[in-house]
Amino acid sequence: MARTQQSGAARLRDSLEDDIVNGRLRPGEKLDPEALGRRFGVSRTPVREAIQHLESSGLVTVLPKRGTFVTEIGIPRLIEMFEVMAELEAMSGRLAARRIEAGEAQALSAALQRCRDAADRGESDEYYYENERFHYLIYAASHNGFLADEAKRVHGRLKPYRRLQLRVRNRMYRSLAEHETIVAAIVNGDETEAERCLKAHILVQGERFSDLVASLGDAAHLSMPASPDGGDGDDESEKDRQRPATTR
Repeated sequence: MARTQQSGAARLRDSLEDDIVNGRLRPGEKLDPEALGRRFGVSRTPVREAIQHLESSGLVTVLPKRGTFVTEIGIPRLIEMFEVMAELEAMSGRLAARRIEAGEAQALSAALQRCRDAADRGESDEYYYENERFHYLIYAASHNGFLADEAKRVHGRLKPYRRLQLRVRNRMYRSLAEHETIVAAIVNGDETEAERCLKAHILVQGERFSDLVASLGDAAHLSMPASPDGGDGDDESEKDRQRPATTR
């Protein structure tokens, strides 16, 4: 029973992530837990678990006695999050290249093979979850618990957008090729190359930035940033809102 509920929660979570990121659920729209339960044929527990996950990812806001509402996330904030993620990944890779143990290197190679298998089947969502395990192994191999926790936290916030990116034509295969170079650098103990490869793997810039924006379709709520104080960010220029992430 618990396994069925977990599956239902995951299915509900992934579907809601897609609806929010693609603009089918608009910013400020209220989620109806009972309607979601009927739609997906699940009880209250999976609905509650899915909403908790979405809240931790920053996609929804839960207001006591008012309900759960879709959060507004602006493209500038999204790009800033990718910039931070790139730095965390780069540091994880550099430390992993220095500290990885034999068993961890074997686990990382096995995770790479599972990514390869998912890519061969053309399963972008399956690839994403194998990709997530792949990156978590790199965090663990850094042997820095605080860094690993922070990387997982930001990774979780970016999950729906990274999953959506993998549906862009050929992105999954490019990602896999990048994984190959990352593993080689880490296993060979090349700290500089591991750091460079992981940073480039995550940064959203140039054509990848255009692909991300295009993959978001008509999700108009991503055209305006969500400021920490709840403002609408109108003081930011259009040029800044459309600026791709670059290394500083």
